[in-house]
Amino acid sequence: MDNQPFLFADEEFKYVERAVDRVKLAWKFHSHMNPDGKPMHLAFSGGKDSTCLFYVCKKASEDLGIPMGEMFLVRYNVTNIDPPEVVHFIKQMQKEYPFIELSHPDKNVWKLIIDNKMPPTRMRRYCCRLIKEAKNPRGCYTLTGVRRAESEGRSGRRGFETAAKKKEDRILLNDNGDERRETEYCMQQNAYICNPIIDWTEDDVWNFIRSENLPYCSLYDEGWKRVGCIGCPLCDDPYRAKQFERWPKYKEQYIRTFDKMVQKIDKDNWKAPFSVFEDGQDVFDWWMHNPVFWQRRHSPEGTLFNEEDDM
Repeated sequence: MDNQPFLFADEEFKYVERAVDRVKLAWKFHSHMNPDGKPMHLAFSGGKDSTCLFYVCKKASEDLGIPMGEMFLVRYNVTNIDPPEVVHFIKQMQKEYPFIELSHPDKNVWKLIIDNKMPPTRMRRYCCRLIKEAKNPRGCYTLTGVRRAESEGRSGRRGFETAAKKKEDRILLNDNGDERRETEYCMQQNAYICNPIIDWTEDDVWNFIRSENLPYCSLYDEGWKRVGCIGCPLCDDPYRAKQFERWPKYKEQYIRTFDKMVQKIDKDNWKAPFSVFEDGQDVFDWWMHNPVFWQRRHSPEGTLFNEEDDM
């Protein structure tokens, strides 16, 4: 595909041009802060949005005449719970683009569950923080495939952001904003994000993939709408149950890990209610909001740990 021109019509695919321009602008900011030629970080997960981001960045590198492997640090953070088909797709991409890195965490998700003495939940997604974000390089722009249309929680995201720890400290950059103001602030905060495809719709994503005949993970052809981590608590329970039906070995591994987690809990001193778990199956059923857990406990639903409460 390296020598193939982009096939999109100017008017119909203006969103692609905007995305490429955002990448170029991010490179301008980034180069100002990193005159030594340090590459930008391109977060690659193997999903459809991430694939679009990759090829938008490829187009930007071609326009600027900079080899993609020099302009971007392309990294896939190994989670150990991504579908096998996703991992296979990423490794196939790696054959064509050998600069794609596979970054392994210091601790895999199974070890993190045991150490944290609780499974990851919607409110406590330590797995994302410690696996997907911990090794993100500092002092450079990180490019992500985040889109506003993905969820209500992302509807307020912008093309350029600074990743301040406190929401009130975050300064957003309008696409035509003041470069000097943003660059100076980013140099102070040491954390900056560009979301080139932030305004793309689902149709935009697939129109781009199909018009350019881009490769993508085979799971989408089987009807899967999301190909992220198996068992992710951000997905609804029926979808997670469907995942475990498709990949039962991961369910078995979760239960084995929860067994080890339960054994590590000090039932005398550890804060209730986790001390009520008897084994890994208990934890799994509670985690999946399975009513059989409550039936076994003879407890009305809702009296055990509300994940929105402080612990």
